[in-house]
Amino acid sequence: MSAAQVVTRFAPSPTGYLHIGGGRTALFNWLYARGRGGKFLLRIEDTDRERSTPEATAAILKGLTWLGLDWDGEVVSQFDRKDRHAEVAHQMLARGTAYKCFSTPEEIAAFRAEAEARGSYAVFQSPWRDADPATFPDAPFAIRMKAPREGETLIRDEVQGIVTIKNETLDDMIVLRSDGTPTYMLAVVVDDHDMGVTHVIRGDDHLNNAARQQMVYDAMGWAVPVWAHIPLIHGPDGKKLSKRHGATGVEEYQAMGYPAAGMRNYLTRLGWAHGDAEIFSTDEAKKMFNLEGIGRAPARLDFKKLENTCGHHMSMMPDAALLHELERFLTAAGRPTLTGAQRDLLSRALYCVKDRAKTFPELIEKAHFALTSRPIVADDASAKALDAVSRGILKSLTPRLQNASWTKDALEAILTDVAAEHGMGFGKLAQPLRAALAGRSATPSVYDMMLVIGQDETIARLEDAAA
Repeated sequence: MSAAQVVTRFAPSPTGYLHIGGGRTALFNWLYARGRGGKFLLRIEDTDRERSTPEATAAILKGLTWLGLDWDGEVVSQFDRKDRHAEVAHQMLARGTAYKCFSTPEEIAAFRAEAEARGSYAVFQSPWRDADPATFPDAPFAIRMKAPREGETLIRDEVQGIVTIKNETLDDMIVLRSDGTPTYMLAVVVDDHDMGVTHVIRGDDHLNNAARQQMVYDAMGWAVPVWAHIPLIHGPDGKKLSKRHGATGVEEYQAMGYPAAGMRNYLTRLGWAHGDAEIFSTDEAKKMFNLEGIGRAPARLDFKKLENTCGHHMSMMPDAALLHELERFLTAAGRPTLTGAQRDLLSRALYCVKDRAKTFPELIEKAHFALTSRPIVADDASAKALDAVSRGILKSLTPRLQNASWTKDALEAILTDVAAEHGMGFGKLAQPLRAALAGRSATPSVYDMMLVIGQDETIARLEDAAA
């Protein structure tokens, strides 16, 4: 790997589904790496054995795959690397940047209780920090870092600017527990160093961790990565995104029928800007994305904007890709799959429905005329258009269509003539035609429907309605 190569990572905990905020963090890391010919790595932070589940790991991988975020190499399990983490803790001991602490949980609790009673917050100061090894008892010990006691730690953050943390507020954090298990703070740094991560792009809820993690880099003499802590996503009301705002898991958005390309575009723009660019392809996003464009204020989820963005992408998508993703949506939503005949008709209908839909359920509703089969059941609104007079007109129309050449111009001429013969405008004739052909009052144009379903099916549906 060349020294200049960008390496980013996404490191979720497998304790549940992939949150939409996690999806955006992964996307930012992916775009930053892919746009610079770098690597995007995936690590599952599964050290919390009680809460980590294989199902949650599978859900995270599934969510990333749906979003179209491919990663380089194997997925790394943090738990599998626990021996390496412990090895580094012992290296810190040898370097004198960490020490053995024999304080018991009871002694630490007593220290905190005493500080509370004094009405002060005091970081725990271990009596073992500078103790003579000759005084060490034969007892279990934790390994603690020697944090600087005075001065300040500076975090140079690409989003937040320079963040200053007073060292007196940082305790000598434990890096290896007395049972030999590493802490999260140590494991993250060792993994990022060993994986060659150059840029740590993550939620700003980790900003406080950065100072303590930076100390581990310094203690080991390792290069500190570029930090970029991005604001969290809030709901439309400005409060932290939660279930009360609606969907929060990436998989829920797939099951609701949002196309992945539209979701990527929307999430890229959520808290990041590049001039006036609103709608862009993934290739354009890779070229444009940078850390300078990330704002410091929390972004607000806006479902209307999400739908509009997705609508643009549905109309831009090649038909074959749109059909493929529609079928993936049906599976994700637990809906019936398309029959071969439905698939053929829908692919013929896409030209006249995909510009009118913002989600896959909307697309299916607009394409209802191509997916339904005889007898057509009219909904309440369109059934009103099929009165006795309208049925009589449809009956007089069918013989005219038997020998028509099936082009838009020919059909337009026939329908205009029939409307004129009955002393009405075409709009008046279109209503019963929509009811007969689709059973709906809101449909693509009558001509488009007739061209898609073909001559025999059109005549059969009109005859059914006339009867």
